[in-house]
Amino acid sequence: MALLELEGVEAQYGPIKALHGVSLAVGEGDVVALLGANGAGKTTTLRAVSGTVRRTGRISLAGRALERRSPEAVARAGIAHVPEGRGTFGELTVRENLRLGAWTRRGRLRGEDERVLAHFPALAERARQPAGTLSGGEQQMLALARALMARPRLLMLDEPSLGLAPLVVATIFRILRGLNEEEGLAILLVEQNATLALDAATRAYVLETGRVAVEGAAGDLGADESLRRSYLGY
Repeated sequence: MALLELEGVEAQYGPIKALHGVSLAVGEGDVVALLGANGAGKTTTLRAVSGTVRRTGRISLAGRALERRSPEAVARAGIAHVPEGRGTFGELTVRENLRLGAWTRRGRLRGEDERVLAHFPALAERARQPAGTLSGGEQQMLALARALMARPRLLMLDEPSLGLAPLVVATIFRILRGLNEEEGLAILLVEQNATLALDAATRAYVLETGRVAVEGAAGDLGADESLRRSYLGY
């Protein structure tokens, strides 16, 4: 059984339908890339899972239905969502931001911030520093680290490389690879850089106007030149 399953998911913003029957799966310990042009429905798919947009269809985590659950209940079920834009609290310190990420843990925090900071040495050095003084790359790392404080079963990331220098992006993806390989963390990744995403993923789905146009092993999709030109723009 897959960890996360979507079947026939539709979503809309007011009268505008953004998803038209999306079906996909993320297995235990998988890294799955969600690709497509701007407006294809990638971000909306993540929002449908986390419950922050009106949706219908079937969504389940380890066989437990999520489609009628609130965002808070989805988070408690074991899904952490890092949206585009990071959303860190600039006036709070790095450590204070981290502890906000553990709100679902109900006080079980002993050593959690140190466990998470071990993956992010640059943040550990700035643990008492206000988040607003961090660089863009450090703020992205903080958003990721804060999500890990909840010990999620599934991590959803929306454009983690956006606006960052290549060296910082490489560092973030190295950390994600380590979390996946060492801790078995499943990841659903929305990423505009298709090459980067396919290199990181085991499986990929390509969305086009709110529908799954192509799916398959990430290596196969990356090797298909006609598919890359038609859907991925390279």
